[in-house]
Amino acid sequence: MRILLTGANGYIGMRLLPQLLEMGHEVICAVRNANRFTSNKNIRKEVEIVELDFLKDSVTPDTVKNIDVAFYLIHSMSGSTEDFDEQEARSAGNFNKIMAGTSVKQVIYLSGIINEEKLSKHLESRKKVEEILYTGNFKLTVIRAAIIVGSGSSSFEIIRDLCEKLPVMITPSWVETKCQPIAIRDIILFLTGVIGNEKCYNKSFDVGGPDILTYRQMMEIYAKIRGLKILIIGVPLMSPKLSAYWLYFVTSTSFKLAQNLVDSMKIEVVTSDTRLQEILDIHPITYQEAIKLAFYKIEQNQVLSSWKDSLSSGRFRKDLSQFIQVPTYGCLKDEQSTKVKNPEEVLERIWAIGGLNGWYYGNWLWKVRGLIDKFFGGVGLRRGRTHPTEIAVGDSLDFWRVLLADKKEKRLLLFAEMKVPGEAWLEFRIDQENVLHQIATFRPKGIWGRLYWYAMYPFHYFIFEGMLNKIAKGKK
Repeated sequence: MRILLTGANGYIGMRLLPQLLEMGHEVICAVRNANRFTSNKNIRKEVEIVELDFLKDSVTPDTVKNIDVAFYLIHSMSGSTEDFDEQEARSAGNFNKIMAGTSVKQVIYLSGIINEEKLSKHLESRKKVEEILYTGNFKLTVIRAAIIVGSGSSSFEIIRDLCEKLPVMITPSWVETKCQPIAIRDIILFLTGVIGNEKCYNKSFDVGGPDILTYRQMMEIYAKIRGLKILIIGVPLMSPKLSAYWLYFVTSTSFKLAQNLVDSMKIEVVTSDTRLQEILDIHPITYQEAIKLAFYKIEQNQVLSSWKDSLSSGRFRKDLSQFIQVPTYGCLKDEQSTKVKNPEEVLERIWAIGGLNGWYYGNWLWKVRGLIDKFFGGVGLRRGRTHPTEIAVGDSLDFWRVLLADKKEKRLLLFAEMKVPGEAWLEFRIDQENVLHQIATFRPKGIWGRLYWYAMYPFHYFIFEGMLNKIAKGKK
């Protein structure tokens, strides 16, 4: 079949795409920015890529006119706390208009379980999107799930952060809320299983794993699997806003996503619906098995996607390609260079920078800077990186975003998503003379921007010089 995959850069989309190709489908990937699409050259060769922004576009491109099935995997929850529901409704409406100009027969939408009259804003938005999609000129299949557990999923990473970092937790009352976690492996099985299945046309199905657990139990099971001892003390008086701040400071989530998550965590998401399991003969794995499988993927460096690489996990919602040209005028720079003996080894060290590997020099200062950034509402250092040695355009890298990663040209360009009074770039480049150039560029915003640069200059001098030398010589 010829399939349109929206949200192809997202956590689910990047997991689903290889499976669709393995099944022999012809896939068109709809993304807002083609430059951010997967760096896997083999996959890029096997798919068509079309740039579509469903918040703005409503005209059908020629590329997508001849399709059989479309996956609707567009969500905006982590990007805003105020108007994400309006954005999701607008995206769904524009999607319907675009589909009206195609030969699509079936649309598959991944939503959230809706089993209470009073819903969170997040679940209410999912319900509204479902209603809009049902008005389209196609057969709709809706798969509703609770939290998804897998390497790189927001739910898994938040539980991981809490249990690994806090042996004692003072927790809000929502830790006693029940939910029905499901493994990412099973979600992919359900999504691919309903393709072209007429028994699933114009129907909505709930799916979940075999375990109904409270968030407390999920953390306790995680800790047991990891050999950790944790103590969870629940308090009933913690406000939603305070709960969001608690999640934000302890985990790698953004504050906006934390607010929306807390709003949803107060709602039970459990189901007794087993219709789709019976139709497709799928038997979901347990929560324990899902956690173990996630760590197997992590240990084998097989994490295909992470929610943290989404642009909504960072500070900017803009098309970051506009920042790829580093400005010259009105900027302050720290530029250092040194001759290297083995450029290939140096390039590997550059490609491994950040995350667990650190920044090669003054790591404690980088951590302090990350903590300060968190305090002022930034992303901090906790996002880390998805893969220890591979980098793709659009990836998050601690509090940086990858703008360009070209090993052939021996150049890595990062853009700062930390809270600064201006815009900042960090570039590593090895020229034809085997000279390593390390350039920090800052375009200040007003007088505060210039004061910030000069206040940080003594730290920059030692950190950047030490980092350059250790990258060049290979000493940690």
